[in-house]
Amino acid sequence: MSIRVGAIDCGTNSIRLLVADVDGETKTDLRREMRIVRLGQDVDRTGRLAPEAIERTVAACREYRDLMNELAVEKIVFAATSATRDAENAADFSEAVLEVLGVRPRVLTGEQEAAASFLGAAREFSAGSTLVVDIGGGSTEFVQGNFAETGAEPTFARSVDLGCVRMTERFLASDPPAAEEIADCIAAIDAVIVPVLDQLDETDTLVMVAGTATSIAAHMLGLGDYDSDRIHGSQIALADMKSAANNLLARSVAQRLELGFMHPGRADVIGGGSLITNRILEHVRCDSDVVVISEHDILDGIALGPAEAASS
Repeated sequence: MSIRVGAIDCGTNSIRLLVADVDGETKTDLRREMRIVRLGQDVDRTGRLAPEAIERTVAACREYRDLMNELAVEKIVFAATSATRDAENAADFSEAVLEVLGVRPRVLTGEQEAAASFLGAAREFSAGSTLVVDIGGGSTEFVQGNFAETGAEPTFARSVDLGCVRMTERFLASDPPAAEEIADCIAAIDAVIVPVLDQLDETDTLVMVAGTATSIAAHMLGLGDYDSDRIHGSQIALADMKSAANNLLARSVAQRLELGFMHPGRADVIGGGSLITNRILEHVRCDSDVVVISEHDILDGIALGPAEAASS
């Protein structure tokens, strides 16, 4: 029996909504929305969600509530990730969301976040080992498995505290980033990701999801505007992906904003995300020399996952 679900993924930089009709493992998308709210503003430094960041996010929740009402959503599932699990005052945010949407956010662990990303992205790949990499604002997830053999259960899932917002706030103060800042950021990234990637078997298919990867892909594809249909499923040579990431890193925020596909709320942090992307591509062991870019990710996994679990 089909149920109309409103799935919300609230991360460090953005809050996204997917309205879909879900019937078991079948999902029919009706509407996708995204707002850059920077909930994780300064959380890495202060350990707390800023009042203005909470208000920006709650304002987006009000918009989403009205849209879900228009679309006759029957079940709301709300998952919060890195910024919320890092914050001492996450309960204040939870209460504010409850007042607007009638559900409390479920704060996912890093491993749960990774598993949801795998469910959302890897189900499109029917054979072989798949590694899904989800670079977010505050964390990055590595999740590997063979969907044809194990379904939604990955064989490896790990979340690390590396994200485009976190790395930008920690290291990349100059505009564009200075060489010394870049070197320090690379050293910090490598210290975290190399031990993780060393634990993974060589993968048949490398899939990268979320805004950092899709923005770099849009740049490599030369898009004048953000085009989900062109980006989703695109296969980009690893060398080309690294080159596009380096080009974005070298630009000032103003120069990034001149790119038609670049969301204004992503322009100041894409440098940090580009460095994470490049270091992963440098160290990953993949049987293929291309990376697959997917618009389907944790948000789709949230919609497909057990409704009761995702809204508890």
